Amino acid sequence: METLSENACFGGVQGVYRHASTACQCDMTFGLFLPAEAKDGPVPVLWYLSGLTCTHENAMNKAGAQAWAAEQGIAVVFPDTSPRGEGVADHEDYDLGQGAGFYLNATQQPWAPHFNMWDYVAEELPALLTENFAIDAERQAITGHSMGGHGALTLAMNLPGRFRSVSAFAPISNPTGADWGRKQLSAYLGDDQATWANHDASVLMKEKGFDGPILIDTGANDQFIDLLRPETLAQAIAERRQQAIIRLQPGYDHSYFFVSTFMEDHITFHAEALYGD
Repeated sequence: METLSENACFGGVQGVYRHASTACQCDMTFGLFLPAEAKDGPVPVLWYLSGLTCTHENAMNKAGAQAWAAEQGIAVVFPDTSPRGEGVADHEDYDLGQGAGFYLNATQQPWAPHFNMWDYVAEELPALLTENFAIDAERQAITGHSMGGHGALTLAMNLPGRFRSVSAFAPISNPTGADWGRKQLSAYLGDDQATWANHDASVLMKEKGFDGPILIDTGANDQFIDLLRPETLAQAIAERRQQAIIRLQPGYDHSYFFVSTFMEDHITFHAEALYGD
């Protein structure tokens, strides 16, 4: 693993690291904020999964997470959103290919050799973190924005016991029912829609739910709200009587101005779960 940068940040360290990924068959870069408490021993970790077109840098630089994470003594990891590099398949559309991994394992060509973001985020990167940094693998939480909110919710429901809490900012809530989803699921997984269900938070909520608290914020003025379909997930949560807080925030859109506004709420929410009994 190569250290690309390490900067003092709110008493801790904001690092950027690169490593050769077995899952994605290419070099992958991630950001990791470690609070001051990590100098004394393992700390809880919050995963932040970013959205379409993003790299590890977007949330790391714009979400304002480090200040609140430092206050709570929580590490934050910022993975990339897809494999990258020469020889990695791509597409001219912004919402397919590099920058649009959708946190799944592709089975279709030309995506299958590299686009294994599920294995990367669920298995490879957690193992790397706990081996090389003061991270407590028994205390994990997950959040994300847009495509990353989709990833956070689907990972949390498909990996029971892994995460103590899950939250999302403007998640793609019903990808099997929207153009942000059907296009990518068809490209990456093929036309058999039975294989899509494990990557739809609304479907998973009906079938499995989550064994912990959920917090979801979406801007009421989100310009992509018809693609996000928050009402479908809200209905599934209500039908299941799932423990959850769902908020539509008046005046807010899909941007990182929205994400940074409510980041304190989300980190405080996760801290309660991570430090609870």
